[in-house]
Amino acid sequence: MKRSTYDALLSFLGGVSWAFVIIGALITFKSFLFLGLVPALMFTFVFLFLALFLILVLETMSMYRDRHDIMLKQTALLEEIRDSVKEVSEEA
Repeated sequence: MKRSTYDALLSFLGGVSWAFVIIGALITFKSFLFLGLVPALMFTFVFLFLALFLILVLETMSMYRDRHDIMLKQTALLEEIRDSVKEVSEEA
């Protein structure tokens, strides 16, 4: 199955984003640990919320791309059906 550059880029960015979330959460927690456990957890939660939102945006872009590809296939099939119905009606 051949993938477009756009699909490969989205997959790569998705993987990098998950790595960013994991490493970033650890770094955020350790960076704010000097303030105490509760503030460190709070800042880590805020970081995770923002990072997971960005991953959600990437996944939504991928989903819309898949939907667009399916719509193109459906349109091609419908045009083929329309042409075959036209040919049959012209013969009759």
